[in-house]
Amino acid sequence: MRLIDRYLLRQLMGPVALATAALTAVALLSQSLAGLDLIVNQRQSALVFLKVTVLYLPQLINLVLPIAVFVAALVSLNRLHTEQEIVVCFAGGMSRWRVISPAMRLACTVAFMALVLNLFVQPAAFRALREELFEVRTDLAATLVREGEFTTPAPGLTVYAQSVDKSGDLVNLFIHQVKPDGSDSTYSAERGHVAHSQGKPVLILQNGSNQELSKSGVLNFLTFNSYTFDLGPMSNSDELVHYKPSDRYLHELFFPDLQQDWERRNRRELLAEGHARLASPLYNIAFMAMALAAIIGGGFSRLGYGRRIATVAALAALVRLIGFQAQAAANDSVWLNTLQYVVPLGATWIALAQVFRGRVSRRIDIRRPRQVRAAGAGA
Repeated sequence: MRLIDRYLLRQLMGPVALATAALTAVALLSQSLAGLDLIVNQRQSALVFLKVTVLYLPQLINLVLPIAVFVAALVSLNRLHTEQEIVVCFAGGMSRWRVISPAMRLACTVAFMALVLNLFVQPAAFRALREELFEVRTDLAATLVREGEFTTPAPGLTVYAQSVDKSGDLVNLFIHQVKPDGSDSTYSAERGHVAHSQGKPVLILQNGSNQELSKSGVLNFLTFNSYTFDLGPMSNSDELVHYKPSDRYLHELFFPDLQQDWERRNRRELLAEGHARLASPLYNIAFMAMALAAIIGGGFSRLGYGRRIATVAALAALVRLIGFQAQAAANDSVWLNTLQYVVPLGATWIALAQVFRGRVSRRIDIRRPRQVRAAGAGA
């Protein structure tokens, strides 16, 4: 790679990395705010919250990468062109392809990284995320009670706890149970905590009492230092983790197990997700080409390219929206999956055609901006 190529590449790489980090941080902050439910309502630890937030990163990075490439390319190319560095390249005899090749190579590298994220990192992260959320959802300690509220976690069972301490113990616990034979049992205890005994969930009650009223009207009363309350009826041992299309690897999307009822019914959705995994990295190349078209695709302007950039930015947003619509439409018609490739490839072709069709300016304007504006006003 020649010196000028390395220089142009360095001018693009820094802003792309910075824009990716900034946009990912904003998206991650938004996702973390939505995930506060794990701490507030599910009473999970900060470590679980952090783990769930980090596992969303691969998808967030894939979403913001094309935007980061587009924004960073516009900023870098606009500065290079306004300061006439690109004009100098043209004046030195460099072809259009030589000038834009560092940017296109960078876009192809970013697209390859996005493809690796799509095919390997995202499914692995989302599988771990789904399993973590499954554990949170089936966490009996979190779903059994809410502080200061009477809850009914299972038919015939009412639970109340005054508070939950830092160790997860339930303080001043009250349980009322209606048994299948019609008898009522009431438990009260100073403390209680969820544990496992012989592979089954149980609630260990400490320093409490039990009152049981039989069907015949006999009241039995006893006190205890420790009592094991069975939570087995509340746990569904047959429930399994269900992986959504976003959690599956590429071979599982293109070749689903048609003996499974869910996969047979959602085969089109799985195919649409698989093609989206392959097609979405192409938007990094398309957006880089559109940024090049916005700056290099027209004549040189010492006063900037605000209107041209705004137009191309609106077109880029439209292209991405069409891509999302194509993926949604492919859930109903398999042949529409071709549009997932046509949209970014078509945008790339049109943008590059605009770049190479534009007139090359090989004259260097050495006047200051104020002189240029005065000359324009005099004209």
